Amino acid sequence: MAIDFDYPLAEEIARNVDAALIEDVGAGDLTAALVPAGCVARATVVAREAGVLCGRDWFDACVQRLDAHATVDWSAADGTRIAAGQVLCSLTGDARALLTAERSALNFLQLLSAVASKTRIYADALSGTRAQVVDTRKTLPGLRIAQKYAVRAGGGGNHRLALWDAILIKENHIHAAGGIAAAVAAARSVAGAAGGRCKFIQVEVENLAELEEALAADVRMVLLDNFTLENLRAAVTLNAGRSVLEASGNVTLETLPAIAQTGVDRISVGALTKDVKALDLSMRFVA
Repeated sequence: MAIDFDYPLAEEIARNVDAALIEDVGAGDLTAALVPAGCVARATVVAREAGVLCGRDWFDACVQRLDAHATVDWSAADGTRIAAGQVLCSLTGDARALLTAERSALNFLQLLSAVASKTRIYADALSGTRAQVVDTRKTLPGLRIAQKYAVRAGGGGNHRLALWDAILIKENHIHAAGGIAAAVAAARSVAGAAGGRCKFIQVEVENLAELEEALAADVRMVLLDNFTLENLRAAVTLNAGRSVLEASGNVTLETLPAIAQTGVDRISVGALTKDVKALDLSMRFVA
């Protein structure tokens, strides 16, 4: 299935794979040299637990960087649910290359599948509500784009990708600028000078009075930081559809449905990308 992701991935995948192979292979794989040169091998990747697949292109790039003629045939697409025991792909290529690529390739596939799988659980918990679960910038250094792609594969949405593509005005920005209205005015000036790079301006508020200030400044996206359920409901009423409201702060899978039922539009969850356990996948050579 095609993943709706508004960022060019080819260069990012190449950068990620280069870094991974430099880190793991370095001057050469000493153990793979035990295998006679020129041997061709076939292998399969099997899921040891259920989840959502993600990271095929990173996996393929690891393998084909070491053997340009290697083939990887997939039985599942990114974003699809997979079952324990399912064969995800079969590989054919130079035996040394497959052995050397194995760990880096699986690392990408296990991590990104874990993010997609966790996101799918949160997205499913919001079924029947208007709310969408979205990620944050709490990502693994160097793998921001990859993890945000995985969130989309799992059915979630992306907040800003980084500091360069949107403005989020937080408490310290507001204090330094001299108030919400002044901060918003400055943000609009900065966004206008960014040549279309700024996708949105969002203001973080900590209470209903600050929400009123943000709405008075005609802010179209507001982040409600650590609001109680009662105050989230009051915020939705006060907002009356004028701004996109995002709830944030200590959100868990258990609290997610109640937050969604308040009527907010988005719920941001840092745990989608920062608290993940790799999906259990295994690669084995076959006859």
